[in-house]
Amino acid sequence: MAITLMEGRKRQDWANLVLAVCLFVSPWVVGFAAEAMPSWNAWIVAVMLAALATAALSAFSEWEEWANLVLGLWLIASPWLLGFAVNASAMWTVVVLGVLVAAVSLWAVWDVHHPHAHA
Repeated sequence: MAITLMEGRKRQDWANLVLAVCLFVSPWVVGFAAEAMPSWNAWIVAVMLAALATAALSAFSEWEEWANLVLGLWLIASPWLLGFAVNASAMWTVVVLGVLVAAVSLWAVWDVHHPHAHA
């Protein structure tokens, strides 16, 4: 059962890694690369997410999931805190990816505290 739980967490970490890649390329794909604030926000958070997901894949620790949750919440709030909410494509991109990162991270934390929920 412990191996099954670790595999589940690895799926969540892989999901966060994929979301980090999506976030990193989003300024070019969605078309807001010319705007510094949303682009740098996406790139910096993506690198942090990728680093945390890679660390969690090599040696899981619960704090990494909590840190990912904080980054997801930051992504949700960042358009308003950094002043780029008027750019709808940048705003919706980071908000949607932030919700997905937060959801995956909450799922991983839930699994840590409710290991028998899968049985």
